[in-house]
Amino acid sequence: MKPNNEINAEMPNNTELFCNEFYRRYSLRPAPKPLKISDEVSRTYQFPTFYGDVSCAIGIFMCSYAKAEAMMLHPQIKPIKMTRGRSLVIFSCYEYKNVHEIGPYNEIAMTIPVMVKPTVNVPVLPMLLPIFKKFGYFVFSMPVTSLENRIRGNDIWGLPKVVQEIDISTDGDDCVTTGKEESGETYFRLRVPKSGNSTHFDVVSNLYSRLGDDLLQSETAFKADFNVNKYMKMLVSSSMQPDQPYLTLGDSPSGKALQQLDIDPHPFQFRYATGMSACFDLPNDSFQSPIKFN
Repeated sequence: MKPNNEINAEMPNNTELFCNEFYRRYSLRPAPKPLKISDEVSRTYQFPTFYGDVSCAIGIFMCSYAKAEAMMLHPQIKPIKMTRGRSLVIFSCYEYKNVHEIGPYNEIAMTIPVMVKPTVNVPVLPMLLPIFKKFGYFVFSMPVTSLENRIRGNDIWGLPKVVQEIDISTDGDDCVTTGKEESGETYFRLRVPKSGNSTHFDVVSNLYSRLGDDLLQSETAFKADFNVNKYMKMLVSSSMQPDQPYLTLGDSPSGKALQQLDIDPHPFQFRYATGMSACFDLPNDSFQSPIKFN
């Protein structure tokens, strides 16, 4: 999908697209103040933002714990420790066909699972058990194809959104996501198998981001049946080689930044779904950050 830098004067009137059981869990409410999108346009959005008929391809890879730790917003935000001195980096590629009050767009959310000021940084378990209240995901990069969405992400949540071309296509049995620099150079390509073991997900989790001097916690939720491929031997082996290059990173600035994470070539897990229902809310007003920025 090519970048969409147009700002329409009117918001889409598409509430009727979001009527299933998932969306009925939430009561829409207006933002506390309008958001200026351009010199001529300000919007008062409803939250949480609903996403419908979403195609989602996720690649989870192991990366260097030390390199992931160096990317954190604050020394007391800690990546989740895995085995072999590794952490996790997650590439979630979304084709948002229906978005409440916004036009469709594509997105790549690049995240690292974290704990915020943990008393003890327990390895592995925060990824498996929903009992760790300090657990969440730090978004370190989030290219999108929509200027309006980039402005929303930057100004409301402090998310590192940039406008880029993101193509999502099918090649054989794989979903292929390609991210391009503003110059048109490809720096990111992820292949995710569409087949796998069917697994139902109904998940609520937190994203962490920084806006000014504040650490924000924002709730994200999704529901879908995913086809999942797991490669648990990656927990003990560093020698596994993939049968094809699932993740390809270019030598442009964005590609080199990802190369710095020392990502294993063999995936740890793949997930693929169509028809996903999802939502993303405003920053949590009741969240009291345990850390301070200078």
